Amino acid sequence: MIQRNFWRNVLPSVIAFAFSGVYSIVDGMFVGQGVGDAGLAAINVAWPVTALVQALGTGLGMAAAVVLSVCIGRRDAAEEHRALGSTAVLLLLAGVLSTALLALLYRPLLPLLGAEGSVLAYADSYTRVIVLGSLFQVLGTGLVPLLRTYDGADAAMCSMTAGFLTNVVLDALFISVFRWGTAGAAAATVIAQGVSAALGLVYLFRVKRVFRGVSFRLNRRTVLRLLATSLSPFGLTILNTVTLVVINRGALAYGGSLAVACYAVMSYAICMVHFIIQGIGDGAQPLLSRYYGAGEQEALAQVRTLTFRSAPAAALLCGIALFLGRSAIPHLFGASNAATRLFQVILPLFLLYLPFMSVVRILTSYFCATEQITRADLLIYGQPVVLVALSLILPRTGLGLSGVWLSVPLTQILLAGAGVLLLHTAHAGTKPIPAAAPQQAVPSVSLSV
Repeated sequence: MIQRNFWRNVLPSVIAFAFSGVYSIVDGMFVGQGVGDAGLAAINVAWPVTALVQALGTGLGMAAAVVLSVCIGRRDAAEEHRALGSTAVLLLLAGVLSTALLALLYRPLLPLLGAEGSVLAYADSYTRVIVLGSLFQVLGTGLVPLLRTYDGADAAMCSMTAGFLTNVVLDALFISVFRWGTAGAAAATVIAQGVSAALGLVYLFRVKRVFRGVSFRLNRRTVLRLLATSLSPFGLTILNTVTLVVINRGALAYGGSLAVACYAVMSYAICMVHFIIQGIGDGAQPLLSRYYGAGEQEALAQVRTLTFRSAPAAALLCGIALFLGRSAIPHLFGASNAATRLFQVILPLFLLYLPFMSVVRILTSYFCATEQITRADLLIYGQPVVLVALSLILPRTGLGLSGVWLSVPLTQILLAGAGVLLLHTAHAGTKPIPAAAPQQAVPSVSLSV
């Protein structure tokens, strides 16, 4: 029964995130073919702005999914309603505030991210549209976790798939037909997120009617709980961007624009794996949080085991696929022959990165789902510290550009070891959590279980 529930939640999530990975790749393919290496590098350099906006939605949405699932497990309807109302208001505020702040900051930020010359011009066109559509992106990413919480794994898959299809069609129209370049890619992304958000709202308001009787007034205690929990999924979502910025700057310093263009192709190639692993973690989250909230330790352990086995296996299969496609992948993005050759040289290092990355991602998702926020944050926010240190040290030991590439898998190896240690200490101190009676207020939960 538990295994069937696990796959019923995880498979639609993996499929949906796989489509998300495909439509990220589609952006790169259309831009690479329509604009060239400079356009591809521009989106890669400007991506942190997009990722920040989407991470705000994902962080709040996943935090709400964890809190709501725990409330459902404990049968605490009062706190569930407070969390729903507060989440809706916070998502709207995040969309409006991110638009206002980024509209003022994105232009001086782009040169700091490494954009210059023609890359800066293309990045400016892309980012301007992304910023104007921030609200759609926050809602598009923030509502999907809520669908899964309310037995909507299939609805979440349909919502994300509809966004993917919209993005593909509009990319072809805006870039290939209208010749809008990077601005067209951004417009396709924003509209696609708007479609996902609209379908999510229909499911929550019209199909499940979960907001019936919910007050949209912010509750201070609930807001603080949501914000504290959101730090983990926010950081988990933004991790790829941190890696992107650090490696982009290192690649530019030691290998020039060719290395940046090569890493742009590599980023697109491995982003599919990131999305699939995220699909496994996010799909398992409602079950993990509900069993945790209900104090069903045996069921929680079964779901945890299924999750920990699935993610590395998926990473291994994806790594094999990338290796087999190593000659064809760069050409899909219009990469030059020189960038293609460099891609094939560095691919083995990034294949080494994948299984360790999957372990770290699933560990942080598990800690977050079971409200072990301190452990999750240690892994998540420890990554940029380790990565920056290694990317600064290794190239100066005589490795040069190879040291920049090597810092990526080494960071994940070190974090995977730390994560396994944290999991062991968590199990040593875990005690069953009694389920609360219906309508009972939520007892305080320790951040380290």
